[in-house]
Amino acid sequence: MEDDFSQSLTPPVSPFAADSLCEMTPARPACFCCSVTKEEPTGALSTEGYAARGSLKRLLLHLDPAPAEYETDTVEVFGFPWVTETALVESTKPLFGLFRQKLYRLESLVQSSSHDFGQAGNLHYEAEDLRQQCVSFLQYVKVFLHRYLEPSSSLEAGPSHPYEELEAQFPSALLEELFGITLLIGRLKDLPANVQSAFTIPNPGKIFPPSWHLLHLHLDIHWSVLEILHLLGHKMHGQVVYAHQFVNLTGENLTDTSLFEEHLCSLLCDLTGLAMGKYSKVRPTEALSTHHHLCSCTKELWVLLMHLLEYRNKVLHTQSFWSYMNSLLRPLVSGKPAAEQFSGLPTHCKDPLSFTWWLVTHVSMLGQYSRNGTLRYEKHLGDNWTLVEELLKFTCNPKVAEEQVRMHVHCCLSLCLLWEPSTSAVSTLWDYYCKNLSASFSVPWLGMSGMGTLCKTPLALLDQARSCCSPSPLHSSGHTQLYRSANSFHIFLRVLALCLAQDRAGGVPQRQIKGRIYSKFSSKKMQELPEAGLMNFLLLFLVVAKQVELEDVAGRACELLGFLPSSCPTGHRSLVWRGQLSLLLLGLDVGAQATWLASSFNETAKEFYNKTTEVSRRLALWGPLGSYLEGVAEVFETSADLNLSEEKLLNEGFDWLLRACRLSELNSALGFLQIVLAQLRRVHQRSVQSAPPLAWAPGNGSVVKERHLAVAAALWAHFFPFLRSLRLSQTPPAQLADAAAGFTLLALDLPSSAPQDLQPHPVQSIMQCFGWDDMVQPVLITRYLPHLLQNSELLSSLSGDSAQRLSVRAWFRCVLQQHLQKNPDGSDSRTGRDVEGQLCELTRLVLRLPEVDSLLQRAGLQPTASGLQPTAALEVFVKAVGGVYSGLQVLSERSSMVTRALDYIGDILKHIKPSLVSKNQEGLQLVYWAVGCIVKHWSPLLATAKAQQLLFRIVDGLLLPLNLTQQDKALRDSLPLYLQVRIYICRWMFTLSRCFDTDSFHFCPCRVSRWLPACPSHTLFESFLQFKGHAPPPRLAAVLMFLLELLRRNSDSDPALLTLPLPPLLRCVMLVNEPQVRKTSTDALQLVVERCAAASTAAPCNQMIAVLRSFVEENEGVYDRQVYSVLETVSVLDPAVVQALLPHLSLSLRNTERKRGLGRNVALRSAYRKLLCLLGESGQAEITSLETD
Repeated sequence: MEDDFSQSLTPPVSPFAADSLCEMTPARPACFCCSVTKEEPTGALSTEGYAARGSLKRLLLHLDPAPAEYETDTVEVFGFPWVTETALVESTKPLFGLFRQKLYRLESLVQSSSHDFGQAGNLHYEAEDLRQQCVSFLQYVKVFLHRYLEPSSSLEAGPSHPYEELEAQFPSALLEELFGITLLIGRLKDLPANVQSAFTIPNPGKIFPPSWHLLHLHLDIHWSVLEILHLLGHKMHGQVVYAHQFVNLTGENLTDTSLFEEHLCSLLCDLTGLAMGKYSKVRPTEALSTHHHLCSCTKELWVLLMHLLEYRNKVLHTQSFWSYMNSLLRPLVSGKPAAEQFSGLPTHCKDPLSFTWWLVTHVSMLGQYSRNGTLRYEKHLGDNWTLVEELLKFTCNPKVAEEQVRMHVHCCLSLCLLWEPSTSAVSTLWDYYCKNLSASFSVPWLGMSGMGTLCKTPLALLDQARSCCSPSPLHSSGHTQLYRSANSFHIFLRVLALCLAQDRAGGVPQRQIKGRIYSKFSSKKMQELPEAGLMNFLLLFLVVAKQVELEDVAGRACELLGFLPSSCPTGHRSLVWRGQLSLLLLGLDVGAQATWLASSFNETAKEFYNKTTEVSRRLALWGPLGSYLEGVAEVFETSADLNLSEEKLLNEGFDWLLRACRLSELNSALGFLQIVLAQLRRVHQRSVQSAPPLAWAPGNGSVVKERHLAVAAALWAHFFPFLRSLRLSQTPPAQLADAAAGFTLLALDLPSSAPQDLQPHPVQSIMQCFGWDDMVQPVLITRYLPHLLQNSELLSSLSGDSAQRLSVRAWFRCVLQQHLQKNPDGSDSRTGRDVEGQLCELTRLVLRLPEVDSLLQRAGLQPTASGLQPTAALEVFVKAVGGVYSGLQVLSERSSMVTRALDYIGDILKHIKPSLVSKNQEGLQLVYWAVGCIVKHWSPLLATAKAQQLLFRIVDGLLLPLNLTQQDKALRDSLPLYLQVRIYICRWMFTLSRCFDTDSFHFCPCRVSRWLPACPSHTLFESFLQFKGHAPPPRLAAVLMFLLELLRRNSDSDPALLTLPLPPLLRCVMLVNEPQVRKTSTDALQLVVERCAAASTAAPCNQMIAVLRSFVEENEGVYDRQVYSVLETVSVLDPAVVQALLPHLSLSLRNTERKRGLGRNVALRSAYRKLLCLLGESGQAEITSLETD
């Protein structure tokens, strides 16, 4: 069909054409354009496209394609004016010939275009103009058909007008021209590679290469041909249009219908082929996030074809869109040859089955676009479960790997979100998964990310089931990335949940699915399930239970779980308990399955307690037991009312479990107990506060309270006795105090629930056990009491002031014993650090007690920030008590205050005894300091009859040397500290003794003589500096250090007192050669000699002379030379004292020589002469006297 068309042809126009031409530029017609469209899955189509411009909607509604255009008498097409109403009939061939010329010109631009950026702009604008002329012509053809084409009637016998003859032949001529255009442009798959590459321009701007314009013009032509053929068929009212000239030349039929079908199938085949090329680069993880179209224009073309074919199916009863796609895709999946009309698909396809799933899913998503090109999330395209169910049968082939199955089921889930779920599809999938329930469903190259979530607790298992029942929205990242986070079985559960959710009333499809699931499980199958299979079983039934009847599904699940052998592995037991507790979290009444669960837990706990159970077995048993604790805790935490018989979960098994726990396991159990206690109190308080004041409220409230009392009774029966047995432990668990505090607060809220041995005041009874008993360790008290003292309701409920005084006493004892928690070497331990922190908090709360706060205010003592430190706070408190007592004038008030003070400190000697027997220096110093504070600030108070006994005990226990030397070895090791306190208290006692003269106090004078020594130095000399023969006393270095410090701090100038330690000091200098002892004794000797010299300025100190004379006499004939050496030291400090001894020394020397009978002792005289040389003239005179012997 060649066109006899000359370049010089002038189109026929009216003589008045020049005057009638419209000067206004017509609007640009709709076309494919992706230059300004963002590629988003849910984004609207191009605003310049056929859908957004209303072209599609007008086509389907049989409206004018361009109602505001072509209204003038003439129209400009390809640069020439034409008569609007007749041009296409009269000049069919010329016009289509011009169209082909423009297309040839655009193709030549593509072939001749280079990479010269200087010419890019010119080429773009020329190519754009050529394309616009072609698109405008096609738009004119549509408008002409809609406005001016009428089906021709049979010609009458008479002559007809030539135009009428042309008009009658026009449909056939138009059909032939359209066929010629399809032959000219060919198929999309046959476009050159440089043209097809324009689909994926990486960074599109405002200037495009000619290949881009040519490619999109091809898309315009392909769609316009279908539009024109559809319009032609509509205007011909169903009459078949034949291409007469083509039939006559070839002998083959060509009709408007056959051309539409042929062109449509070729276009669908080419679009599928383009998607197939893109799929070759798609990974399974990206299947749902990578769309099938190459650009938004091909996306729009898919949408246009869907709407057009669905319309024709409804109105003309032709094939639907999915019918065409099924005919195209079925041979691809099955491997059979494609139908003739769908020839041309690429021969090689990477995994045809997966590609088909991918294409069907993405094409189905495009079905949500409306005729206007916007995403309405409405169902505009029918479902295609027929093909999908066929695909599922291929997918469920055992030869298909998990990585493919996961993608296929993921696509199936997407289709369920788009369409109504299919019961048949779910049944097909279930048949596959029931056979593979024990599989791991893992994808090796995904690693752990593809294994799905590991559910370690019932709540985590339930959360996973809930996530399966509430799949993410279709286009969300949670859905598109599901391949990485869930295996194919978990994705199937989402499909199952959607199918069950569509019929909440328990219709036939729902009953069918539930029945198929139940029928696949038998006792044999349950016993053969490994751990992975059991997990999948539980997850399956949780999903079904959440979507349909909870009680029915839970009962069936428990029945099936009952088939498991009693000797099943511990991992199975953990999973079973976890699953059953997950059903409880869904709201199932505990009573429905408490019997089996409680029995299983009791048996496991007994085996865990059994002494014959091996250690490895015990470790394995803790797995399910720990899971039970976590699960029951979650059941309580998530329960809003605790009205589902939760107390049955707190059964006798805990009696066995708690007694067999190691420390780490016990901490877990106590943590569980705290959760249950806190939740019970929280729920009970909420029910009390929200109870409506109606007539029926008391009855309803009593029912609720009965449920809470039942839970509380289980806690008191199975947990509290064990806690009470641990309270006297030397190393109580860290959470024991927290749990005990929880029971105390429970007794406050529900006092009637406490056992009879705690009645009638359960709160005080528990506080006595864990907080006020002197036998309880400070580490427990300091953690227990803060829980309670910060509870204002509890404080107000305690009757009288006794509770506050007992709390103060407990705090006082903890302060005194805080250093007992340190390591034996004095370093900090973890327990010690815990006690330190807890004691600071307890101190803060004790100072806020009403009674203590009142004392501080009356005494005018407000603790500062540093006063919150325990020891500083203790001193402030002691001062406050003493100050308040001193300010009282009424005898009864003073007597009452003495009683209160004694209550505060309790049996303080008992409290400090552990520190006295301990070797911890800080602890010893603290108790001496604390007792000293009490004696100092409570002196008037201690002088009363009520307090005298305490005072005597303090003296006997801390001050008397008899007790010190005979009983408290550790205290003797800390002698310097003892003497320091002793000196201080001795001074205070003289002041205190003046109080005893009054008639208000009664004190035994004979007692005073026991604990008021004449001098500390005398006591020190008698008890600790006595040499046994030549052997020095024990701990000599420590005693000398203290003596030296005592001499430095003491300003006494009485020589009689100063010379008391002089004899032992002289012996130390003479006999002990240990450097430290010798230096200390020499320093102490220097202080004594210097102070005695300063006190006796007129003459040598007689006391010193007497001590030195006695020293010489005691060592005469034994340590003569050592004596002279010691005297040399003394002579350097005070020569006059030694000079006064010279006659005695010389006489002693001569007596020694006489006793020996050997004449003059040269060595002895030499040592003596050395001493005399230091004594000046007196010494020289004595030397002369000796030489005359």
